Amino acid sequence: MKIAIASGKGGTGKTTIAANLALSLQDVRLLDCDVEEPNCNLFLKKELEPIAEVVSEIPEIVEEDCTYCKKCSDFCRFNAIATLPNKILTFPSLCHSCGGCMLVCPEGAIKKREIVTGTIRKSLAGDETSPEIYEGLLDIGKTMASPVIAELKKSIDPGRTNIIDAPPGTACPVLTTLEDVDYCILVTEPTPFGLHDLKLALEVARTLGIPHGVLINRSGSGDDSVEEYCIAEGIDILMKIPQDTRIAQLYSEGIPFVQEMEDWKDKFIQLYDSIKERYGREVEA
Repeated sequence: MKIAIASGKGGTGKTTIAANLALSLQDVRLLDCDVEEPNCNLFLKKELEPIAEVVSEIPEIVEEDCTYCKKCSDFCRFNAIATLPNKILTFPSLCHSCGGCMLVCPEGAIKKREIVTGTIRKSLAGDETSPEIYEGLLDIGKTMASPVIAELKKSIDPGRTNIIDAPPGTACPVLTTLEDVDYCILVTEPTPFGLHDLKLALEVARTLGIPHGVLINRSGSGDDSVEEYCIAEGIDILMKIPQDTRIAQLYSEGIPFVQEMEDWKDKFIQLYDSIKERYGREVEA
């Protein structure tokens, strides 16, 4: 089963939830898809080894063959190519590597060039009592996170429980992460900002047709607007984690709170069991 942990904004505790949930379960693979800043391993503290480079293809213009017909720039919806009267400009940071510009060029004046955009790393074998972790790391200076995430998701093991830590927000990297997951836990906080961004994340989950529920982190620290909204909309509130000094202290020390507070491990197990009971059978079918 593939369970994604997502949020409409950063700072809600999404990675904390992903790490603690993974540590509460058996036979788990944890995938850190927040490739611009992967930090699940700050809690697991495992030694990681690189297993693959992520290679993307970008267009390279052969100007002596180009007639400046503009078909490539007109085709590119990402504005990665601009055609001037006697010059072609490319913007690799905007390119999504779809290859369409090469297909529409009537002169064959566009070739592909490979560039390395990131790295996939995994934890070393040996410790079978804790989650196996895979993470993607976007190279410094590169902007396209989605190809790294897509490559990382090839490490999903269909025979195991996969906990997937998604990037924050609702942009392309989040869509790539949530594609084909079985369930999405949306982490939010009880504030007006939390509710605003939760609504955006909910719209993504609904549009993609992903079963979902809400986890309220730092419950009691704000207002009741998130809970009231979920009740009015018929959205499952999966769990409420209180504003707790002990949890905050453990977090500041990089210690997963389920390792020190055993009752929370039981609660995460119950959370997972309830999701699997309701949606796991559909996945197996």
